[in-house]
This record gives sequence, C-alpha cells and structure tokens, in this order.
Amino acid sequence: MFTSRIYTLVLVMKPQQILLGMKKRGFGAGRWNGFGGKVEDGESIEEGAKRELLEESGLTVDTLQKIGKITFEFVEMRPQWFQLEQIPFSDMWPDDYYWFPLMLQKKKFHGYFKFQGQDTILDYTLSEVEIV
Repeated sequence: MFTSRIYTLVLVMKPQQILLGMKKRGFGAGRWNGFGGKVEDGESIEEGAKRELLEESGLTVDTLQKIGKITFEFVEMRPQWFQLEQIPFSDMWPDDYYWFPLMLQKKKFHGYFKFQGQDTILDYTLSEVEIV
C-alpha cells in the first residue's frame, strides 16, 4: 500500500556555505540534512517549511524559494522467516535480546528500557507478570 505525505526541506545557504543539522532521533537519525518535516493539516507547504525551520534551527525567514520536488518511496519492511535459534539479534533493536525469550516462551512481562540514541541501553527493568 502506498501512502503519500508532503514533507518540506529547507536548505539555508550563504556564499560557499550550507547550514545542515545532525538528525538526533527518529527517521534518518545520525545523518546530516536540511531542516524540514511533515506539512500539518491546514498548513501550506511554505508555512510548514517556515515552521519546521524555526523549530529545528531557530531561524526565521520572510520568503522561501521553491527549487525542486522529489518523490521518495521507502520500502519499509522486507519480511523474512528465521529459525528460532537463528534470530538475528545483532541487527535488531537492542532491547529485543532481553524480552524476546520471554515472548517466545509465551510468558507475560512488563519492561522498561532507557535508551541513549538508538543503540545504547542505559538502564532497564524486565519482569514476568501474571496480567499484562
């Protein structure tokens, strides 16, 4: 199923320089990019672009120049079956290693995981429970 959404991207430039931001979390984390995001309901593309620029960089602009339109398609999932003894934990979220075994044994549990970034667990609790 194809879902269409409109996103903005603002690139701030001055002679021989471009301002980029390091994405700290979510989609595209760890990558340098311009400033932008999803156009909200009731917003024009330009209004959304100005809002996102302000939120992400603190900059305000009077006018923007439209210079391009790109359609991206991201294939988000590639399903693949794995033998239970060959689950690829090294390529999964780090917390999966802890709670997957309980789930596979059909045990009920409550967990809490505190992350720094997407790869480091700073603290966690995990316990079996009678009722979820």
